[in-house]
Amino acid sequence: MSEEKPTRRDILRPLHLLGIALACGVFAAIVTLVSTGAFTARVNTAIANGSYEGLTPIALGLVVGGGAFIVTLLFLAMLILVVDPADVTKTVDRPVLYDAERDADADPDGPAKHSES
Repeated sequence: MSEEKPTRRDILRPLHLLGIALACGVFAAIVTLVSTGAFTARVNTAIANGSYEGLTPIALGLVVGGGAFIVTLLFLAMLILVVDPADVTKTVDRPVLYDAERDADADPDGPAKHSES
């Protein structure tokens, strides 16, 4: 493995966040298309004959996929606001939610054991 530790800025690149949101949106659209029967002959025939009532499965898939994209993007943006700007240039050499105080007190052989006295 490489010894270079990524900074938070490297981890939280905007293009990566857009990619994650796009993947969530595409996944939601595909699930919607499959669950509404967009690939079945019955639904496609009803759409072609003009007897299909309501929003077509493709339009519904686009709406759901776009909504999932926007919601995911907003959620990730809110999570980025939690990061302290001073920590952006620091390297990440341990899990982010790991307790530093417990690391100093912990036994290297295993988890810290507390005895009641």
